[in-house]
Amino acid sequence: MTQWITLLAVEEVAKEGGLFDLDATLPLMAIQFLVLALILNATLYKPLGNAIDGRNEYIRTNNLEAQERLSKAQALAQQYEQELAHSRRQAQAIVAQAQAEAQKIAAQNIAAAQQEAQVQREKAASEIEQQKQQALASLETQVDALSRQILEKLLGADLVSQR
Repeated sequence: MTQWITLLAVEEVAKEGGLFDLDATLPLMAIQFLVLALILNATLYKPLGNAIDGRNEYIRTNNLEAQERLSKAQALAQQYEQELAHSRRQAQAIVAQAQAEAQKIAAQNIAAAQQEAQVQREKAASEIEQQKQQALASLETQVDALSRQILEKLLGADLVSQR
């Protein structure tokens, strides 16, 4: 019998505390859940959301600054390339001008050397002509002297002196 009493008591408790017993605990649990949600929102979610928003803003501003820097760098690179091309053209023009001047100076030097060589050739030719004339004059006198000696030997000394 004692067993029957305990079984009846268990059945009584089971009927009252069923699966969906709507008493004061359900609203109390709902209020606890809302309070916990408000506390978590105030202490965790809002600071976390602010940190995420701040990080997004930081990334966005850094991205914009990076794009601005990139565009400036590209503009500078293009400007430097243009200046480099201009400098190369100027350098090529200077080199061409220097080559032209060097060729002009070389041509002038060659012309001066040829003119000097011509003057020296003419001078040498005139000296040779003078020496030739002197040699011919000297040979003429020697030929005359030898001719007299030959005539003297052949004809005798008396006949040559009469002439």
